[in-house]
Amino acid sequence: MNFIDHVRLCSRSGSGGNGSVHFRREKHVPKGGPDGGDGGRGGHIIVRGNSQLWTLLHLRYRKHVIAGNGGHGEGGKRFGADGEDVILEVPLGTIVKDAETGEVKVEITEDGEEQILTPGGRGGWGNDHFKTATNQTPRYAQEGGEGLEEWVVFELKLLADVGLVGFPNAGKSTLLSVISAAKPEIADYPFTTIVPNLGVVKYRDFKSFVVADIPGIIEGAAEGKGLGTRFLRHIERNSVLLFLVPADTEDPKREYNILLDELRRYNPELLDKRRLLAISKSDMLDEQMLEEFKEELPDDVEAIFISSVAQQGLQELKDRLWQIINA
Repeated sequence: MNFIDHVRLCSRSGSGGNGSVHFRREKHVPKGGPDGGDGGRGGHIIVRGNSQLWTLLHLRYRKHVIAGNGGHGEGGKRFGADGEDVILEVPLGTIVKDAETGEVKVEITEDGEEQILTPGGRGGWGNDHFKTATNQTPRYAQEGGEGLEEWVVFELKLLADVGLVGFPNAGKSTLLSVISAAKPEIADYPFTTIVPNLGVVKYRDFKSFVVADIPGIIEGAAEGKGLGTRFLRHIERNSVLLFLVPADTEDPKREYNILLDELRRYNPELLDKRRLLAISKSDMLDEQMLEEFKEELPDDVEAIFISSVAQQGLQELKDRLWQIINA
């Protein structure tokens, strides 16, 4: 699969160069003072946001990232060159964690944003810095600082306004394909979607918003059933969660509550997001069945009846989503 959202690699910054021990010795200056230059700093490992990327595939096989060492100082107060930095470009929404502690070290959300992941070692001072009135010929200089080596984990969390949540085969990919230009794989069997998809929904007056479709959740996903919770990180950044429950389900309230419970077990903060319930495949319901279905819906969430195939309720859905996003 080309969609890679989790990468583990070793990040090693460069060591700083040593300061120089040197004295000015010219034809008519036999006892010149110290003029040792400073060492250059070691190269940094830098993370930069790139809006043209949408996956971490380019980092998957790059297990070690090593920056250059700084050059040593020289006489005549000549400084060593700084070590060469290594810049890792990542999609927007990428976070970098310490592989051992899980601490978030870097978070990239804007195009062109740069943050230092692993700083290079400092350059050592030359002996020119250590001269004093009582020690005019210091014969020592500072060594450069060692570079750092650490194992880090890159995780991609898609940036979208709306996240689609539902069981497999609930119609999420079909909805995304109808309201946006995205072309996700669509079939009549569960788990057709095995990687997240993004779609840009065109709205009135040339406005737009982004919808993310993640693989379906099943009961027990928190224990690893189905595709587990691997892709739930992609809805952590969404402003609105759009729950999809098909009209042919036997108990819509139970299905909705199962989805809510799986989100709560993965991350309780997801329940603080604004929610909207869409009943997909509603073209299957006649007026009497529609009224009976409404009585079985949960009371704590607004519901809209839609049909992606019959193009019913889609404009109302987009209007309501736009209002919630901009509330």
